[in-house]
Amino acid sequence: MMNKKWSVYSPLLLLLFPFIGTLVSNEVNWSFFDFIVMGMLILLVSFGIKQIIKRTNSMHYRILLIGSILLIFLLVWAELAVGIFGTPFTGN
Repeated sequence: MMNKKWSVYSPLLLLLFPFIGTLVSNEVNWSFFDFIVMGMLILLVSFGIKQIIKRTNSMHYRILLIGSILLIFLLVWAELAVGIFGTPFTGN
């Protein structure tokens, strides 16, 4: 069985990519707040997927729910990054 600490922090390893990009390029410009928001989003998505896997038995239902969570995550991410819907939470 996987160590609980590792299973919580492993999704946050995805934040290493923009962190390294911020260090080596001027085109990636993430603030500390951006890292906090994306870290919370990644943890929420991973927690939701874990709960779906734990609580559902039907593979079709799992795929539908996990796909829905990933679609919502991608839409929120795109809105925060470039503002595809024009809300006041846009990145531009």
